[in-house]
Amino acid sequence: MTLSEYLEITTASAERQWREITARAPRTDGKRGAPFVPVETLLCAAAMHVVEYSRLGSSTMHRAGSPAPELAALFRRPVSSIIAKMNNLDGSRPRGAKFDLSVGLVLTGDAQLMTVLYRRLLLAARRVGIGYDALPDFLGLEGGGELSLLGQDELDDGALGDVLTRELPLWLERSPDQSESVTERYLLQYLRVGQHRFATGVLQNCGNECVFCGFGLGDSAKPTLLRAGHIKPWRDSDGHERLDITNGLAACPTHDAAFDSGLMTVRSDPPHLAVTLSARMRHAVETNAAVATTFGPAGLRTDLQTSAMAVVPAVEYLDWHAAHVFA
Repeated sequence: MTLSEYLEITTASAERQWREITARAPRTDGKRGAPFVPVETLLCAAAMHVVEYSRLGSSTMHRAGSPAPELAALFRRPVSSIIAKMNNLDGSRPRGAKFDLSVGLVLTGDAQLMTVLYRRLLLAARRVGIGYDALPDFLGLEGGGELSLLGQDELDDGALGDVLTRELPLWLERSPDQSESVTERYLLQYLRVGQHRFATGVLQNCGNECVFCGFGLGDSAKPTLLRAGHIKPWRDSDGHERLDITNGLAACPTHDAAFDSGLMTVRSDPPHLAVTLSARMRHAVETNAAVATTFGPAGLRTDLQTSAMAVVPAVEYLDWHAAHVFA
């Protein structure tokens, strides 16, 4: 096996591998079984963009979201095997197969190649009779478009530098045989893909509309014109907080910028989540008609519409924002 057999896989080769996979007998003993073939590894790399695998432990892997259960059933493997492969691919647990780290690093850093390979794998699957129910189009790219990472505007050089300084030593401890430069590249890709999963989850949780004014295009297609940002800023959050969708809000660019800059905040006053403007912003609303259009009663909700959310923002993040960001 060579790296090119992963990154240059042909449709014909993928079809052969799919036939081998579908001919497997389902495992009932919970063990991982035979080594992963390239088709399986590549689809796990694609699924890293949507499955929140990094927060799952041995007792919670069964809760992994789609497409982890579908891939497990299709590959005749336990879900834990799918999650373990993702952790091997992103470098956080470098104990995988020979090419896991290389495949993960290339594909999380090359969205165009990931898109091409993903479509090729799905085309091969459809040709051998694997339908949408068994293998859903979990990246939404089968009919066109290109993979793009969401939420990357929060990851400016300063924020990335702060997090790298804090977390790179821990990654180096886990991978003592790997150079610092390579480990840093893995960590950067891990952070970027994690931010994409966070942003995707926040947009879905908020119904793909601005929580402050209701702006939305009525679908989940890209671009949305919405931003999915952290309540407690990304650079100030730990690994758990950065991926927690209760630490996120979807907003139109104007309201997102006002929230991020501290010109408004959200205060928890059960059962309400009250939108609160700073003194400076209140003055602008009173004296500037253009500001009033966007931040006055006609353009800004007084409370977040929590009934439209699957989960509501956590109070601890709102309190942090009010104490440390709100001006």
